[in-house]
Amino acid sequence: MMTFILCLLAIATLGWGFYRARPMGKLGLVAWLQSVVLMSPWLILFILIGIGLSPNWAVILALIVISIGIYIALGRWLRAIATQEGLIDRQSSGSSGGKPSLSAAPGTPQTASALNSESAPQDQPPESADSAQPFIPVPNEDLQRMKGIFGIDSFFATETIPYQDGVIFKGNLRGEVETTYARLNEALEEALGDRYRLFLVTDQEDRPVVIVLPSRNDPKPMSLFQQGFALLLAIATTVSCLASAAFLLGFDLFSSPERIKEALPIGLGLVGLLLIHEIGHQVLARRHGVRFSLPFFFPTLQIGSFGALNRFESLIPNRPVLFDVAFAGPAMSGLVSLLLVILGLFLSSPNPAIPEGSVLLSFPTPLFQGSILVGSLARVILGNGIQADLVAVHPLFVVGWLGLVINAINLMPAGQLDGGRVIQAIYGRRVAGRTTLFTLIFLALAALVNPLALYWAIIILFLQRELERPTQNDLLEVDDTRAALGLLALFLTVSVLIPLTPSLAGQLGIGR
Repeated sequence: MMTFILCLLAIATLGWGFYRARPMGKLGLVAWLQSVVLMSPWLILFILIGIGLSPNWAVILALIVISIGIYIALGRWLRAIATQEGLIDRQSSGSSGGKPSLSAAPGTPQTASALNSESAPQDQPPESADSAQPFIPVPNEDLQRMKGIFGIDSFFATETIPYQDGVIFKGNLRGEVETTYARLNEALEEALGDRYRLFLVTDQEDRPVVIVLPSRNDPKPMSLFQQGFALLLAIATTVSCLASAAFLLGFDLFSSPERIKEALPIGLGLVGLLLIHEIGHQVLARRHGVRFSLPFFFPTLQIGSFGALNRFESLIPNRPVLFDVAFAGPAMSGLVSLLLVILGLFLSSPNPAIPEGSVLLSFPTPLFQGSILVGSLARVILGNGIQADLVAVHPLFVVGWLGLVINAINLMPAGQLDGGRVIQAIYGRRVAGRTTLFTLIFLALAALVNPLALYWAIIILFLQRELERPTQNDLLEVDDTRAALGLLALFLTVSVLIPLTPSLAGQLGIGR
């Protein structure tokens, strides 16, 4: 009965959404379709359960994967429609007559807020009597000063295009990237002070363009409410880490709170690794002079935490800075976790018999097959002892392994996860967008084996799917050392998360 009521409520909600979306035209209907796409797999699941049929989970997960792809495609279509309608309305209001047209050339980045509502400057002459001059949402005096910062030996501007609350200058890059950006940025500050920000990026055709935006669009710091919410999540994550530790020790923390002391070593060890991860981010952010927000932790009872969500509270100077800040957290915490795994294995015993009073834990050997990296290390350090049914492992090994998993999850190449930022810093936004889509599809398919993968895919889809904003000098690429470190981190991520196949585990001598 409850399932039937939930289905009726979902259908009624979709119907009400359609009624509200119709007056908004195409824009509203596409937004409504996004909600339909997101709810459809779950609605089908509830209907099947409601009529007493056993759902085919493979089909349901396949529908979820398809809905994710359609949701992303509809989102891009929605932004394109909003951009087009915004440009047409703005140009028609800023011109004295004639047919409004899109003046932006193909490949020019645009958004729904391409122009603001101010009228066009009266002293700006039209290009011709038959063509409408595009409205530039920057005072004419400021625009002329912006044009004055360019030169034939730095960036030769050939075209001016409105963009959001600022302007795009298309042209030819004449100088070396880092030197040219420094000269242009310094010239802009001398001409207009701190009121505008300069970005040197590429358009969709990989041609350098300069974007100038008002400084009022800079990222904002966390509000007091957000700081309080982050604190609540940190407390909840501490509790979930303790609960996960208790589960590993064979008891329920919530039903036996008096045994909390037993869970403290493993639980606080996990909390410590999470703190090391965040300290790594903050140290590199301060070193580069950028602000990085407090973490919004994701608690989970399975492994304690899935990591945290952070955002930049200031503009990012260039891609090497983006790489350093994103990479530092998982690098520091991952290295400590790996050392704990190795030390814990040396302190473990291949003898399954645990002496009374010992801190060792009984660990089934098939669990070593859950990770290529950890299983291989266990085979090297414990030798033939890992072929027994049980192994007495030290708690440091458990803490280290969970730490490796948490860092590996955050290094997945998707959106604003650490791994997504690393990929964006190394290869750019276009490749980062593709890896985000592939990661979501992979997680949806992996959910056939492990439901946690689907949970994390949903988190990425709703909270972390969008890429990091372009850096101010997005043409400055990372060096070979950073690129090699990033690829090594991604390789270790795969080796931590991918389990050993039974045949490979047999060849390595892990388990019977």
